[in-house]
Amino acid sequence: MQQDKHPDYRPVVFRDRSAGYAFLTRSTATSDQTIAWDDGETYPVVDVEISSESHPFYTGKARTVDSEGRVARFERRYGAGEGPGSGEAG
Repeated sequence: MQQDKHPDYRPVVFRDRSAGYAFLTRSTATSDQTIAWDDGETYPVVDVEISSESHPFYTGKARTVDSEGRVARFERRYGAGEGPGSGEAG
């Protein structure tokens, strides 16, 4: 690997302020802010808008957008079995 060509890969804390959750991992992300971690060391901290602690998919609070199926919604709107080609006589 060539020297001085790749970004520095070091421990970084990612903090989700909305959930009050932070985790330490390795990353190339940079930040001017620092935080004192549980091990007594100081690490750069990157604030994120959403993490696994606040994402609706992972928390189980996801909304079901289409609770009614497309076919049922079509039949409710336009009527089931009405009109030409529906198989009804008349």
